[in-house]
Amino acid sequence: MFVLKKSELKKFFKSPDYTPMTFKELCRHFEISDPKEKQKLKVMLEDLVNQGYIFRGDDGRYTLTKGNLLTGIIEFTRSGNLAFVTTDEGQEIAVPVEKTNFAMHKDKVLVQIIGKWYELPEGRVVKVLERGIKQFVGVFQTRGQFAFVIPDDPKLPVEFNVPIEEINGAKPGMKVVAEIIRYPSATKSPQARVVEVLGRVEDPATDFPTVVIKHNLPVEFPEEVLKETAQLPDYVREEDLEGRWDFRNEIIVTIDGPDAKDFDDAVQVKKLPNGNYLLGVHIADVSHYVKPGTALDNEAYNRATSVYLADRVIPMLPFKLSNGLCSLVQGEDRLVMSLIMEINKQGDVVDYKVGNGVIRSYRRLVYDDVNAFLEGKPEGDKLKDLAEHIYLMKELKDILRENRRRRGAILDIEGDEVKIILDEKGHAIDIVPRKRGESEVIIEEFMIKANETVAEIFHNAGIPFLYRIHEEPDFDTMLQLKNYLSALGIKMKLPQNIHPRILQELLEKTKHHPLRSSIQRLLVRSMKRAIYSPSNVGHFGLASEAYTHFTSPIRRYPDLIVHRLLKMYLETGGAIPKKEIKKLEKYLAKAAVHCSKRERVADEAEWDYEALKKIDYISRHIGEIYDVVVTSVTKFGMFVEIPDKYISGLIHVSTLDDYYYYDEIKSLLIGKRTGTVYRIGDMLKAKVVRADKVRMEIDFEIASAEDLKKMKKDKSVESVKPESDTKIEKLLEGVKIKEKGAKKKGKRGDNDGSGKNKRRGRKTKKRD
Repeated sequence: MFVLKKSELKKFFKSPDYTPMTFKELCRHFEISDPKEKQKLKVMLEDLVNQGYIFRGDDGRYTLTKGNLLTGIIEFTRSGNLAFVTTDEGQEIAVPVEKTNFAMHKDKVLVQIIGKWYELPEGRVVKVLERGIKQFVGVFQTRGQFAFVIPDDPKLPVEFNVPIEEINGAKPGMKVVAEIIRYPSATKSPQARVVEVLGRVEDPATDFPTVVIKHNLPVEFPEEVLKETAQLPDYVREEDLEGRWDFRNEIIVTIDGPDAKDFDDAVQVKKLPNGNYLLGVHIADVSHYVKPGTALDNEAYNRATSVYLADRVIPMLPFKLSNGLCSLVQGEDRLVMSLIMEINKQGDVVDYKVGNGVIRSYRRLVYDDVNAFLEGKPEGDKLKDLAEHIYLMKELKDILRENRRRRGAILDIEGDEVKIILDEKGHAIDIVPRKRGESEVIIEEFMIKANETVAEIFHNAGIPFLYRIHEEPDFDTMLQLKNYLSALGIKMKLPQNIHPRILQELLEKTKHHPLRSSIQRLLVRSMKRAIYSPSNVGHFGLASEAYTHFTSPIRRYPDLIVHRLLKMYLETGGAIPKKEIKKLEKYLAKAAVHCSKRERVADEAEWDYEALKKIDYISRHIGEIYDVVVTSVTKFGMFVEIPDKYISGLIHVSTLDDYYYYDEIKSLLIGKRTGTVYRIGDMLKAKVVRADKVRMEIDFEIASAEDLKKMKKDKSVESVKPESDTKIEKLLEGVKIKEKGAKKKGKRGDNDGSGKNKRRGRKTKKRD
């Protein structure tokens, strides 16, 4: 019996005489009649389609993928007017929506290059190879006799019909999890079934599943992973200590946030007799417990990162490891990878050693306590016994920071991180900005120095490695930043070759600008995203020639890879066999793309969860007036932000008191009748008028004179103290009051604490 091999099939497709054939025609050509052989051929064809070697057209014929045909994942923009296909090699292809051929967000597609779209190639989707989204979260609605689900995600801009037998008890306005049972095509509309009813849109309990389903986050660990984890020891055993440096009698501390449980890193600092500093950075030795090829390792690789949400974490590793066996908890023996550096007074590493160690954390320090100690506040007094160590840490931090400043690194981006305070039901009751103190900067500088030192080991040795790279920004995006700053009256130098020092100088220049956070945000967006790569092109933002992620293997898989590479380097002395090097190169190229993608998914999930909580917070302040700053001006309105809470929204042009022209060059809105001008940086009084959790939108309107008058009146009412009411009542005791006066008394009673103003007073007090 003739047995067809895949290599022969591939050769046949590449033949110049081959013309596209159907499955039946291929069977006839190869004289295959046996059902088992037909099934084997079908499997081989599916494999070649999935590899992108061939594609199956709508007519059922198999065609060889030519040079301008590529496979990749398609992702739509929020507007839905454009999509981008990212190939397995990382190339980006722009696809206009009319050329997406019914592909949906996250689908694996075959795309043909047909031209140029600005700097990117333009393509059209030839075929959807694999559907990416199987489930989504949306709002169930009815229209007459028809039911449908509207996806929350604007990147899924279609309504899915729900057959009556698939409603599963959903009621209009409910948030649901829907499973797609039919995808859109030229002849049929998309359909879905309701698989779970989450609850009302306003219920904060729906926020977590919304984000989990939208970003396809794995929450529960598979049974096989839990079984492997259960077999791990509960503590460090004596046999685990063999061949390790013993640091258990050293004063080594962790410094983290008050809620942290997964302690990746611990540090020590000493002053050496020659005047230099010894900096020890000890990182949890996750690689000792998580071995390649195990179910535990495969799951960690698939997740690639922990996801930190406002009130919970989805860990990369089971809690037994992340919060227990690997976490560098106070007073417990823990296995570590130790990097000991000698640093001179200029902040340069003059010597180092790296190896396997064991530590026993002397103290679990909290950022706020260390900051209080360094600021001389009473609450920092509990750290007096560590005074010498803490002052030495700050001293070394200043040296390292100045070293980075000299080389031109960007230092002063604080970002727009906030802490969202939730009540027991999950409602956001306050939003406060996170401020970085000295202790946060100490740990940041120590970790940067450790990451650079490890990266330089491999860069100098020329061994395959996983770098954290940050490419130089494009000139065009920097030009957009310059134009934005110009609209604010800020001048910016823009040489052809941009050095990070220019951006650092800009940050220093705008340090006290009211739009500082917006400038920082746009500056970050103007730069390229940092990613993982086996090719070292340096780190632009840090002005670093070689950089990696080594310091957080509990929560980042790339760090775990780096630990394994370090151990391989130490065991072989850098003499890695050529055969092993080729394997490593192939593995690292794949892992870099995967880990970069998973990091992006985690970031987007965290942003979405935070946005939902911000909308939840502001939805209970509809009608209230805030000081806002204009961050962007468009032809359809102004985007504004409440500065201290980083809550953004839109003032639509239709709500303004005039017809407004849009000056695109200067980013201005100019009133036709009044001549009123709105520009970036304007401070306004704005009223919250709408908060939509489904579309994740907030609308403001400029506060009217009547609004401001009412606000002033409410504030004056709130300033009246309750005890003054009692005095008034006592003065009026026994006094005969006319009917008209009695009505006045009733009004005063309302303003002093009853009715509408009473409710408002409680809300204001709670917010304060």
